[in-house]
Amino acid sequence: MSTDRPGTTGAPARVPPVAEMAVLALILIVAGGVYLAAHIPGPVSLAPAVGLLAAAVAVLAGAAASLRRLEAFAWGSFRQVGAWALLAYAISAGILELVFVLDRVPPAELVVLTLMLVVYAVDIPLILAFSVARHQGASPTA
Repeated sequence: MSTDRPGTTGAPARVPPVAEMAVLALILIVAGGVYLAAHIPGPVSLAPAVGLLAAAVAVLAGAAASLRRLEAFAWGSFRQVGAWALLAYAISAGILELVFVLDRVPPAELVVLTLMLVVYAVDIPLILAFSVARHQGASPTA
């Protein structure tokens, strides 16, 4: 995927599909959460949810690895947006975790849901921060 960055001249800068990969990870997490929610409080096989969780973690790791390879990037904007978004989504995930605990979700399902919340709390800030930073001029120290 290519994009023009404001304030730059020449050919469009090529950026990896970080946002697209992060959205795919989010879709996998939501699908796993919906699957578990549809079966709790009854008996549930954790295999599909764990498989979706593992796939989401792999895709998110790939997105992070692609992001780390960027040289000319607005890392200052990325960190600023990412930090505030991470704080907001960590609070959101914490509230959801409290709801799961208060609803007495069985321990095995709670562990899987907790790990899904961790991915959720990292994934969305990554999408937001990348989406903002990719349209900023590259940092001079990049």
